[in-house]
Amino acid sequence: MKLATIRLGDGSTTAVRIEEGAGEAVELAAPDVGVLLRQPGWVGMAEGAQGRRHDLASVSYAPVVPRPGKIICVGLNYRTHLMEQGMAPPAHPTLFAKYASALTGAHDDIVLPRTSQAIDWEVELAVVIGATVKGADVSNAASAVAGYAVINDVSMRDWQYRTSQFLQGKTFDAATPFGPWLVTRDDQTVSEAGMALYCEVDGERVQEGSTDDMVFGPAELISYISGAMTLHPGDVISSGTPGGCGHWREPPRYLQDGNVLVSKVAGVGECRNLCRREDERN
Repeated sequence: MKLATIRLGDGSTTAVRIEEGAGEAVELAAPDVGVLLRQPGWVGMAEGAQGRRHDLASVSYAPVVPRPGKIICVGLNYRTHLMEQGMAPPAHPTLFAKYASALTGAHDDIVLPRTSQAIDWEVELAVVIGATVKGADVSNAASAVAGYAVINDVSMRDWQYRTSQFLQGKTFDAATPFGPWLVTRDDQTVSEAGMALYCEVDGERVQEGSTDDMVFGPAELISYISGAMTLHPGDVISSGTPGGCGHWREPPRYLQDGNVLVSKVAGVGECRNLCRREDERN
C-alpha cells in the first residue's frame, strides 16, 4: 500500500491512498500521513477508506510526513561513501538532526540558499516509524517500521564543515525533498534484502548504490536510536547515502540554479525537483 499527503485547493492537506492502477488518490480520514500513523488501526483505516478521489496526474505532493516529531539523519553509513572520503566504518551510528522546515515535496522546487555555494546531493532511504518503540532489540525493531520513502539530504557543505557538528549544513529551509509517498513495509514492491538507490542531475546518474552497502541497517538503527530516545509514529530516520556525492569529486561539483535533481529508491518511488537559487525566487 502507498500512502501520501497531497495539497488541496483551499491550502489544506489530506492523507491519501495511492491507487496507481486506477490513476487515483483516495482521501483518508486524516489531514496528513503523520496524523494517520498516530491513529490506532491505521492500516485497516487506510485500506478500507472510500473518500473523495483525485486524479494522480494533477495532485501536488506535500512532504509525505509534513511535520515529523523527529527527523534523525545517519551519516557515514554506506561503505562506498566512506571510501570516497578515505574513512573506516564507524563503531556506532553517526547521528544528527534535521527540522521539519527543511522538508519539501517530491516535485517542489529545491531552494538553493544564497548563503551557500557548495550544495550537494545525497539520495537516501527514509524509514518511517509506525509504532512507539523504546529500547528495541534488533530482532524485533523492524516491526516498528510503517514503511519507506525517498529523501534527499541536500547538504550545504561549506556550512556543514564550519564546525565539527553537521547540523547547520543539513537543515536549510525547503531543501530536502521527501516523498512522494510512503510504501508500507508489507507492500510487495519492497525488497528489504537490498534496495537500489539512484541520484541523477540533469539526466546524468551521479549516485548508484544498494542498501546492502549500509554499515547499519534499518533494524540496527532503530534499536540503537531507541536506546536513547523513544521513537513515535511519524518519526523519520534518513538512513545515509551511498558514494557519488559531488563534494568529493575532482574537481568538486555542486547543484546549480536550473538543475533537475532526481532521487530514486527502487520499489519505493522517485522525487524530481527543480533547483532554484533563493535570490532568483524573491
